[in-house]
Amino acid sequence: MSNSNGELQALVDSFTTQLTTLIRRTTLEQMVAALGGNATTAAPVRRGPGRPAGARAARRPAGGGKRSSEQMETMTNDLVEYVKANPGARGEQIAAALKTDVKTMRLPMLKLIAAKAISTKGQRRGMTYYPAGGATKAPVAPASSAKSSARGGKKLAKAR
Repeated sequence: MSNSNGELQALVDSFTTQLTTLIRRTTLEQMVAALGGNATTAAPVRRGPGRPAGARAARRPAGGGKRSSEQMETMTNDLVEYVKANPGARGEQIAAALKTDVKTMRLPMLKLIAAKAISTKGQRRGMTYYPAGGATKAPVAPASSAKSSARGGKKLAKAR
């Protein structure tokens, strides 16, 4: 009896495998036909564990970047002009004025900062941009004379 149960189970397994393959093939053919392709030339989709090594490079356009050198030059020129006209502007303000987003202007801005065409004050989202050449006109709060004299007095008292 156990021999016939084993044979029966093998037949059921074989049938389910063949049925699954047939359903997958039919579904694939229907999808390819709906998209206007030829189902006989479509290779079955196989995914292994993880992502193939060259998948990211295959999606990236040739030439090493997403933007052309002309687009980068235009963006850098626009950034320099805007910062000269509006010293002390933050990244979000500059991006909104140039109708772009902060992520898009990040690389050209970093290149301008490295070339010392633009200087910065602050950190992260509070960073403000100024034209280079020491033209930083950021408001600086003067130190209170009472505090500085009190500190100086304490230092003198400690030194005595």
